[in-house]
Amino acid sequence: MADSDVGAAGDAYGSEGGGTRSGRAVTVAAAGVLAMATLAVGCGPQDPGADALRQPSARAATAPPAPSPTDDGKGATGDVTTGPATTAPPASPSAPPPPAEPVTAPPTPAPPSPAPSTAPAPRVLLRTGSEGAHVRELQARLRQIGHFGRTPTGYYGTVTAVAVRSFQVKRGTEATGATDAVTWRKLLAMTRTPTADELDPPTERPVAKPDKRCLTGRVLCISKKSRTLAWMIDGRVVSAMDVRFGSEYTPTREGEFPVFWKSRDHVSTLYDTPMPYALFFSGGQAVHYSADFAADGYGGASHGCVNVRDKAKVAALFDQVKNGDKVVIYW
Repeated sequence: MADSDVGAAGDAYGSEGGGTRSGRAVTVAAAGVLAMATLAVGCGPQDPGADALRQPSARAATAPPAPSPTDDGKGATGDVTTGPATTAPPASPSAPPPPAEPVTAPPTPAPPSPAPSTAPAPRVLLRTGSEGAHVRELQARLRQIGHFGRTPTGYYGTVTAVAVRSFQVKRGTEATGATDAVTWRKLLAMTRTPTADELDPPTERPVAKPDKRCLTGRVLCISKKSRTLAWMIDGRVVSAMDVRFGSEYTPTREGEFPVFWKSRDHVSTLYDTPMPYALFFSGGQAVHYSADFAADGYGGASHGCVNVRDKAKVAALFDQVKNGDKVVIYW
């Protein structure tokens, strides 16, 4: 109702006469207040407490809710119901109590299974393919106690792996053929420090008496009979090493030749195999290091070259020999 309507209504009431108008005005005003109060109760948040005070007879007449099967005779609020007695009579005092629900004990946890062994495997120090001074020392120590029957070469090949495995079997360690920390400690305890001659002996085989062509100048004096190479300068042996030759199908040529080409990291284009420290003297034939010879010894043969199995010695030889130095191969 707008403000102007309220004013108009007042004028209308004022135009009627005396007490009648006053009484009617009071009655209308009271009815308006009651209507407003009713609207306030219906639209606002309800107050259950106030509602109960206003309507006591309605609450008393309401039947109590039926007990829930799970309430054990109690209402939702936990109060005992006041309805008709419909529950069973109490049990006799002499009757046994109802059996309790079986209580299942929690399962006993199984004892923890022992943790698997986490001890790390011994660290491998040397294995097939290793090269160098440590391999040479390993071979020399094995040779002291009869497990390695050759001159140390500094190359860990098949022969060295077999020797290590033989040592491991005899000493009760895992026979892998690789030299781990445990194997090395056992070997150190059973051997002494190798001498220079044990580490780097002249050759496994006695050096043959040199051919007379080897007695002058700078010469690679190579004997097929003794299977040795002697590097000689003016009749003096500077160094010596074991060698092997080609097979009967690829024989090593005999005679006197000059070194005409040096190739440090050479790879054969014909056989696609490494020929380190190659000193070429006749066509494709050369003196060079052979990993196969170092690994397998005299069980094999070359394709005509002069193989050396001691890498350190042939590397030193390569640095000393010059193009034009002689190569003499004889029986």
